[in-house]
Amino acid sequence: MPVQSLAYLLFGLALCALFAIIILYYYSRKRKDRVEEAKYRMMEEND
Repeated sequence: MPVQSLAYLLFGLALCALFAIIILYYYSRKRKDRVEEAKYRMMEEND
C-alpha cells in the first residue's frame, strides 16, 4: 500500500473517530438536561 493511500485511510479514520466522539459527547446523559433546558425555556411564558 503506497504511503499516500495509507495517509488518506488514516486521515479518514481519524475524522470518523472524531465525529463519533462529538456525537457521543453531545448525546451523553450528563449533558441531556443542559441541552433540553433551552427547549423548555422557550416554552415558558414571559411575564
